[in-house]
Amino acid sequence: MTESKGSPEAENPPEAGGSVPVELPEAALRRVEEELAALKDKYLRSVAEFENFRKRTAKERLELWAKAQGELIERLVDGLDDLNRFAEVDQATTDAKTIHDGVELVKKKFWKALDAVGLVRIDQTGVPFDPKLHEAVTMGPATAAAQDHTVGAVLQAGYRMGDTLIRPARVMVLSWKGEAS
Repeated sequence: MTESKGSPEAENPPEAGGSVPVELPEAALRRVEEELAALKDKYLRSVAEFENFRKRTAKERLELWAKAQGELIERLVDGLDDLNRFAEVDQATTDAKTIHDGVELVKKKFWKALDAVGLVRIDQTGVPFDPKLHEAVTMGPATAAAQDHTVGAVLQAGYRMGDTLIRPARVMVLSWKGEAS
């Protein structure tokens, strides 16, 4: 093997009597082995660095998820405490209106907490059926052509948080068959 380091002699061999630097096979092998060891070390360090990055981001993701769940639960515990108080009310001394009013207050407290985190209830009737938001459970007759493929009744409300659908609304979809003959 000849070593070509950009010298003119490496490109155009000299005439007889000139000297060309020649790398000995043992030196060339040693040089290639050193380069291989350096590249292998660099590769192994990169793999270890990536593995550490992957583990760190997975741990951070879990910590963030746990923190978000904790914040949501913190918002809901006041409502849970109120429900527990209502569960312990003496039925003999409390009238139904008082219990109903109390439950209504707890419901408002829960919705205030859930609104704060971006939960939206999907329960509108008369809107066009959207398979991204609704699950058609049954069909019903429409009284006008404008009602064709609209939501006639919500059988179970759906929920959405931001752009994520938590649960589709289960609905009855109206279908126009034309005027009755």
